[in-house]
Amino acid sequence: MENHITYLLEHYGYFGIIFALIGGIVGLPIPDEVLLTYIGYTVYQNKLSYLTSIVSAFVGATGGITLSYFIGYKFGLPLLEKFGPKIHITEQKINTTKKLFKKFGPYFLFFGYFIPGVRHLTAYIAAINRFPFRKFVIYAYTGALIWSFSFITLGRILGENWTNVELYLSKYRIYLITSLLALSIFIYFFWKRKKRLERVTRNR
Repeated sequence: MENHITYLLEHYGYFGIIFALIGGIVGLPIPDEVLLTYIGYTVYQNKLSYLTSIVSAFVGATGGITLSYFIGYKFGLPLLEKFGPKIHITEQKINTTKKLFKKFGPYFLFFGYFIPGVRHLTAYIAAINRFPFRKFVIYAYTGALIWSFSFITLGRILGENWTNVELYLSKYRIYLITSLLALSIFIYFFWKRKKRLERVTRNR
């Protein structure tokens, strides 16, 4: 897999990052987190720009999740159930994502990127539930930025040890997801409180 990623970056550079992540988010069998971490390692080697890599990853992730949203909005659950298994999207994953989305709502769009096998489905499920696109953009795009930044930075920090990312993920993923969930809830209530204070101030 490393050889394929190396070929992709050497021949297509930042455009390769964008198109690979669009495909990965839509559901193609591309190891997104490994790709992002390897990009960080390439930054460590001074072969790619840190900032441009993050921007490219962000564009690819948001492009992929937006495309998924519109596919889900237009064609709905039947298309996902029919063609999902062909791109490793099983009925079990669909049902799991539906339950999590009902429970956590928009926050799931935010931290869903960090859950392999589920991040491909968050946009489809949001669209099927007719989640407003403006709210979708706020949560999904913010999550995309944090996800891209986190793994590229991790690859840059790990350097030659970037291949250990899977070990770290299996060990610390639950703590990362819990922290992101807590942070997103804090931001949400802070934002709601700020809006409420603004309304009170205007009504005086």
